[in-house]
Amino acid sequence: MTDTFDDKLMQAAAQLDREISPQRDLWPGIAQAIETPQRRGWTPMLAQAAAVVLLVGASSAVTYVAVNEPQPQVARIAPALVFERASFGSNHELGDEFIDARNALVAEMNVEFERLAPTSRAEVEANIELIQEAIYEINKALEQEPDNTLLQQRLLSAYREELAVLRRVGGLTRDIMMRNDI
Repeated sequence: MTDTFDDKLMQAAAQLDREISPQRDLWPGIAQAIETPQRRGWTPMLAQAAAVVLLVGASSAVTYVAVNEPQPQVARIAPALVFERASFGSNHELGDEFIDARNALVAEMNVEFERLAPTSRAEVEANIELIQEAIYEINKALEQEPDNTLLQQRLLSAYREELAVLRRVGGLTRDIMMRNDI
C-alpha cells in the first residue's frame, strides 16, 4: 500500500511548476519601504511613561504600607549568662580554680625542689622571683591604668609563665625517675 501511495505522490509532485513568479512586481514597494523609514508616533513613548508612573506609584504604595503597618511586639528576654568585665590591679582576685591549680603545683614543686642540685635550685628561685616581681609591677601599673589592655595581656602572660615554671620544676625529677633505660 505504501509503495503505490508513494508513487502517486511522486507523480503529483513532478507535475508541479519548478518556478513561481509573482503576479505583480513587488520591488517598487520594497524599495520605498527601505528608503523611507516609518515614523514612530507618540504611542511607544507614552507607553513607557505610563509604565514608569505605574512603577513609581506601586513602589510608593508598598513603602507607605510597610512604614505605617504596626510592628509586632517583640518580647525581650534577659540572657541566661551575664558577662562581667574582668578587673585587674589591687581589686582583682584570681579565680578559685587558678588558685587551686597554683597551690597544687607549688606543693608538687616544693617536694621536687629538695631533690634539685643547689645551683639549679638557685636558678629556679631567681626565675620565680623575677616572675612574681613582674606580676607585682604589672598590678601596680594596672592600678593607675585599669583599662590598659596591653598591661592586662602582660599580666595574664606572667601568670601563665609562673604556672609553666611551677609545672616544669614539679615534673623534673618525676620524669627523670620514670626513665627505664638507665
